[in-house]
Amino acid sequence: MNLSKLAVVMVPLLGCAPHSYADPRSDETLVVLAKSNFNNSIEDIPTNITVISAEEIAASGVKTLDSLLRSRAGIQISDTNSGPSFSLRGFSGEQASKNTLIILDGRRLNRQDISSPQVSSILVSQIERVEIMAGSGGVLYGDQAVGGVINIITKKGDANSGSASFSVGSFDSVAGSVDFNRKLSEEWQLFLSASQDNSDNYRAHNKRESGLLLGRLSYERGAEHFSIEASYHDNNREIPGSLTEEQYNTEPTLAARKDYSHDKTKVFRLGYQYPLTETWIIDADMTFDDTAGSGTSYSSPFSKNMIQRFGALTLEHQFVTSEREANLLIGLEGANNDFLYQDAWTDRAQDQQIVSVYGQVSYPLYSHLSLITGARYSAVEDELSDKASYPSAQKLSESQDAYELGFNYKLSDTQRLYVRGETNFRFAKIDEQAYTSPGVLGLKPQTGKSFEAGWQWVELDHSLKVDVYRLTLKDEIVFDNSAPKPTNGLFDGANVNADQSKRYGVSLSGDTRVTQDIVIGAEYHWIDAEFIAGENKGKTLPWVAKNTARLYSDYYLNESWRLFLEGVYTGKRFRNTDSANKQEKLSAYWLGNVALSYLKSNWSASLRVDNLFDKKYPASAYYSNFGSSYYLGDSRKLQLTVTYDF
Repeated sequence: MNLSKLAVVMVPLLGCAPHSYADPRSDETLVVLAKSNFNNSIEDIPTNITVISAEEIAASGVKTLDSLLRSRAGIQISDTNSGPSFSLRGFSGEQASKNTLIILDGRRLNRQDISSPQVSSILVSQIERVEIMAGSGGVLYGDQAVGGVINIITKKGDANSGSASFSVGSFDSVAGSVDFNRKLSEEWQLFLSASQDNSDNYRAHNKRESGLLLGRLSYERGAEHFSIEASYHDNNREIPGSLTEEQYNTEPTLAARKDYSHDKTKVFRLGYQYPLTETWIIDADMTFDDTAGSGTSYSSPFSKNMIQRFGALTLEHQFVTSEREANLLIGLEGANNDFLYQDAWTDRAQDQQIVSVYGQVSYPLYSHLSLITGARYSAVEDELSDKASYPSAQKLSESQDAYELGFNYKLSDTQRLYVRGETNFRFAKIDEQAYTSPGVLGLKPQTGKSFEAGWQWVELDHSLKVDVYRLTLKDEIVFDNSAPKPTNGLFDGANVNADQSKRYGVSLSGDTRVTQDIVIGAEYHWIDAEFIAGENKGKTLPWVAKNTARLYSDYYLNESWRLFLEGVYTGKRFRNTDSANKQEKLSAYWLGNVALSYLKSNWSASLRVDNLFDKKYPASAYYSNFGSSYYLGDSRKLQLTVTYDF
């Protein structure tokens, strides 16, 4: 078992061959999150990064991203039975999707409206790895990288290889995928992939059908890279609505509504990297993303269309100092986004333009001490029209900057310390700008300050990681039930720039090799999230559990069989929107998961059981003056997967 990489990033060892060893003195795991060709090793980045590999995913037997990411790196999840939202560093369920940036192969999945990024079409068996940065990413990623960044990287394939996977499980779940990679010449390579994932899910009228087609043609000669890619995503989901407290207790599978949503997304990308010299690299990326959606909401039909055009250009230089190599990264980004939403009450459109420039320097002060500093400037202009609030098109302009200063100190070959401070921001979404109180013309950008410090110790058989952080936000963009209703508004409340809030937290994680074939590990995350100004000063932020934890064990029964056990704990928390903490907290709960895996030659199989003890728990819950509403988490769920590599 290779524990060195596991130990540094603090993820369970699930996919390495038994009895294999690596140099424990360093972690050379390279991450795309760094956006750098030279300075992209975890051991040189002063922040909390977790990497989940394809081997770990396969051994754990998971089939959904929420099962994979639950409690990893402190992630808390909310799901209104229409797809999960992932929260890093303490955000409520409704705020999570706006403050955690989700990336798929470098493409931003976060939408222009307040809906959560759609990840249903991404079959877990098609994922190469997941990189999680817990903490602000304002300089490198800008808008919405407030609590952290989750980067999903799909398989690229080795030369002349392929795989096929098939799954069946509870709730009439059926999934399958196939990928094919062919080396056309010494420089050219073709990759094709297709997947489909269907499930009726636990509740009535909650059927989901998700499909993905992808084709990629790539060229590589030395450090020169070129790729052209096209993909098609199809997500069709029935939406059962929320349950009353009585329904949640007596009829939890009931469908309170019979709405649906159907999104079809076409993506086209071009990427090119060219080494100008041995120490200068230029990298360009262009993406065109077109999503057409339709469905019903409270039985009323709607349609929407979102077009996102994104371009990025980076220039990177590595230079030698008296100590060792230093690195300079300069980036320019531009986005043009169009949005149209229509239903019986709303005719809303937005044309948005965002331009950003950023830079980052990694510089060795001494042989074991490095400094990382950077800055970003972003400007956004929205031309917004809304039948109710803005019958005439209204232009709204804002700008914001972000700064970063971090230090990375290697105490020894097996220990390092880091400290980092960074500012962050996010701009208001179209739904938020279009529903404000009378007299409020546009919301100010939300801004924040993040500070973190960490220590990690890595030995061959043992490891430990400690991370402490503080995040404060100003002008946080939230929906306030008590705010004056907008002119011609359909319901009470409005989007506002709220009073300040803060989050303090501690993350502990580690692992140890009990025997040659058994690894056990644990994660614990404590967070104190509360308002620090306004009428709710001193109140706890809703839907943020102060305590979460994860225990796991990975056991090689023999060369072919492997057993994975996992327990995930979520502590007590207030319902979403209960900012005044009027209700009692929801009960804490444990979820137990188990997977048995088999590997023989080119064949592999796994049987995964989620929620082994069939614990009843809310995936999301809300509070209003009319009472509480609930969305149910899955009951016990079995999934059998068989994979053949060719």
